[in-house]
Amino acid sequence: MKKLEEYVRSIPDFPEEGIIFRDVTSVLQDKDSLKMSIDQMQENLNGLDFDVIVGPESRGFIFGVPIAYNLNKAFIPVRKKGKLPCETVEMEYALEYGTATIEMHKDSIKPGQKVVIIDDLIATGGTIEAITKLIEQLGGEVVKIVFLMELEGLMGREKLKGYDIASVIKYAGK
Repeated sequence: MKKLEEYVRSIPDFPEEGIIFRDVTSVLQDKDSLKMSIDQMQENLNGLDFDVIVGPESRGFIFGVPIAYNLNKAFIPVRKKGKLPCETVEMEYALEYGTATIEMHKDSIKPGQKVVIIDDLIATGGTIEAITKLIEQLGGEVVKIVFLMELEGLMGREKLKGYDIASVIKYAGK
């Protein structure tokens, strides 16, 4: 059986020269690698006491919902600004060129809830850092962050110091 990282398509010089783009869609397109990715991400939660899973739009939804379902936990979506219908809290964060804003429903996290964040990739860590701030603003406690892939060369963990982080696949470069 192939290793999970063998299913990840690597595209050189995309989106710019010198970058190797790690394409998660090749994992999603194969039933074996999709199952493997969810199972291996979920294994990082064995024995962990937590209440809810939070995942950012859009690939955090793809991996977070099945794990929440498997573990009988609620799933809380984090969306781009303007996509949620009820009262929200928001956080702006820096991008390479400019800023972006994410939102959660104001009533999505209850004070004292223990939260796991699930996403496909950690690169610079900016999105997840913003999500941790939103969760804590609502009174939640981030007890674990799980990624399918990590681009270690972009130092995303530096923004998330103090959090328990797990990555299924780690790439040394960018």
